[in-house]
Amino acid sequence: MSTQTSELLAAAAPRTVDVVRGISDDQLDLPTPCQDYLVRDLLNHLFQVVVNFQDLAEKRQVEWAEKPDHLGDCWRDRFEAETGRLVAAWSNPSTLEGVSPGMGMPQSVIGGMALLDLTVHGWDLAVATGQPYHPAPEAVAELHALVEQLGPTARKMGVFADPLPTPTPDLVPDLAHLLTQTGRTPTWPQTP
Repeated sequence: MSTQTSELLAAAAPRTVDVVRGISDDQLDLPTPCQDYLVRDLLNHLFQVVVNFQDLAEKRQVEWAEKPDHLGDCWRDRFEAETGRLVAAWSNPSTLEGVSPGMGMPQSVIGGMALLDLTVHGWDLAVATGQPYHPAPEAVAELHALVEQLGPTARKMGVFADPLPTPTPDLVPDLAHLLTQTGRTPTWPQTP
């Protein structure tokens, strides 16, 4: 990534935090663009991402198999606090050096994965709950190369669906292209 990971995370984080803050409790059981994930499931996944990627910044092992429920008291405030810790964890330039012991990939890719989840799942949650979402343009621009790099493996592992043709909806064109490369339909939900 040509821009420091922490700067990109700092630009993207408030936008996703705003979406999370805008989710009401009665929206937790709504579907999302992530197949088989309701809003509550995706929120719990995103919580796990922002917590685990703090440890990955410090090159510590993380546990992905556990699926804790993060939606207890004050979960919106806790999400904002954990997201701030994520940005801080990646602010030391040494976090980008070497290979992640737990993930077996360059640390710079790991930091990019945190940015990707924060950005794309911010969009997922926004459209699922009827909120506007305006991603950080500098983050979206940087994520295209990462998605191209990770795409084949991510598709084999079921993390991304097959890429879709990029339509020309009334969206940020770069965001629409990024979404289609992860197998998402930028005009979700489709109307019959």
